[in-house]
Amino acid sequence: MALTTIETLQTPQEDPEVFVPPPNVITTPCDPWPRPYYLEDGLRKVHPYHFTYNTYCKERWRGREILDIFATEFRDRPQEYYKDAIESGRVVVNSQKVSSVREIVKNGDIISHTLHRHEPPVTAESIGIVHEDNDMIVINKPAGVPVHPAGRYKYNSIVEIMRAERGHAWNPLPCNRLDRLTSGVMFIGKHPKAAEKLTDQIMARTVKKEYVARVIGEFPEGDIICDQPVMQISPKLGLNRARASGKDAKTIFKRLAYYPPAATANGTEPKLEDSRSEKERLRDSKMEWKAKEGYSIVRCLPLTGRTHQLRVHLQFLGHPISNDPIYCNQRVFGPSLAAGDAMSDHDEDIISRLSKMGKSEVAEAMAYHDEMMEEYNKQKAEKMTGELCAICDTPLYSDPGPHELGIYLHARRYACQDGNWDYETPLPVWALPPPGMDGPADTTMETDPMALVDESGELRLDQPKSNGHRTAEEDRAKPLWVMPA
Repeated sequence: MALTTIETLQTPQEDPEVFVPPPNVITTPCDPWPRPYYLEDGLRKVHPYHFTYNTYCKERWRGREILDIFATEFRDRPQEYYKDAIESGRVVVNSQKVSSVREIVKNGDIISHTLHRHEPPVTAESIGIVHEDNDMIVINKPAGVPVHPAGRYKYNSIVEIMRAERGHAWNPLPCNRLDRLTSGVMFIGKHPKAAEKLTDQIMARTVKKEYVARVIGEFPEGDIICDQPVMQISPKLGLNRARASGKDAKTIFKRLAYYPPAATANGTEPKLEDSRSEKERLRDSKMEWKAKEGYSIVRCLPLTGRTHQLRVHLQFLGHPISNDPIYCNQRVFGPSLAAGDAMSDHDEDIISRLSKMGKSEVAEAMAYHDEMMEEYNKQKAEKMTGELCAICDTPLYSDPGPHELGIYLHARRYACQDGNWDYETPLPVWALPPPGMDGPADTTMETDPMALVDESGELRLDQPKSNGHRTAEEDRAKPLWVMPA
């Protein structure tokens, strides 16, 4: 019997998988509790504190020098500050000090930046409660307070202020978004299930929203519908414009009230002596918006939800929000404030001018053009004082002026289309009749833009005359969308 040798096949051994721990990160030296708030001169302020930002390398940062990333991506401080922070070890990569400011950042790196943080003040106005139950809090957000910690703000945010009021373990869950400068209705979930339910409703566009704005000049009466597409032309600056190539956008506007200059309203001509210099007269003669006297209170119903949609559409219609630091800024948009401008011919110039506007001086940029705006508001603004922090040498800013704490845009009402709930706030103070003038102290049925929308959220064109709207025949005879002269 023959024996056959059988060779044993050797299965190649794979190296065992080795766990590679993530890069080390720097932790914030402290998380102060109670929060370091103090109230002064009508402002909520935060004592400076140390804080560490940690962030993974973003895709667009890969292969770039670390100083180049900070100098181009962050506008909060000058390049010289970031150079010194890198060289002194306040900016590190994977918890290690880098060899030079030309260190290349790679995928997976964690960049940490520890700094002495100076938060800007916000209004000391309390957060109003519109409604509260076991699932939800409906608040009236004050203008000028960001919703989430972001940028220069952390503790001076809606989330952190509410946490400070209700306890460190309480986690407020915002369901809708309002810009920092905007006031009005916001929904705060008390638990994830409630927050998810309402967020889904808002994302599905089954919620109708009404805003109130105060704009320059005499806004036209009637049903004004603007359907100009909106495009973001500078993500870094958050600048949006009316552009044919932008995203679809549609807003319904209804004028609630118009308040002419005080002298005109009283039937008298102004008798004040013109104290302007020749230079000031020449300057004012070139500002087309100066001819738009008085101001209007306008109700706004956005049918889409583009960023800055209401501000952009009001600017396009020639009636921007009268204290809007961007879209009512004649140093950025010129004397016409870009009324009716849907072209891209001057976008680069506009971006350049806006990016160069610093806080070293108080610019005569805003179209302040109503008697309600005090003269000191034109002069008092947040600007550099010339002083430095004794701890970190950060340039210190003066307190912001009242006009910088928000704009005349208020989210007045949110309503579910199926009628299950409807929450609203009173008109803000700036929308009430000025002293000595008559006007509505509340909204009216005749000026309700929601009456133009059906149960599905679509625009309804055949409104009966009894409801104060034009009939279908009148709509065909006169376009619903009006471009003011």
